[in-house]
Amino acid sequence: MNNAITWFKNEESGQGLVEYGLIIALIAVVCIAALEAMGTGILGKFTKINEKLQ
Repeated sequence: MNNAITWFKNEESGQGLVEYGLIIALIAVVCIAALEAMGTGILGKFTKINEKLQ
């Protein structure tokens, strides 16, 4: 039992995967924020184009 507890305490193989997951989550948040900011600008341009076509 003592060996299992020591092994779990020293095990670090999953640490890299967690770090990659956090990086991917941060990139996703940045992309969503950028698309959200660009979306309102693009909507305004399409609205102006639609008004000129009518």
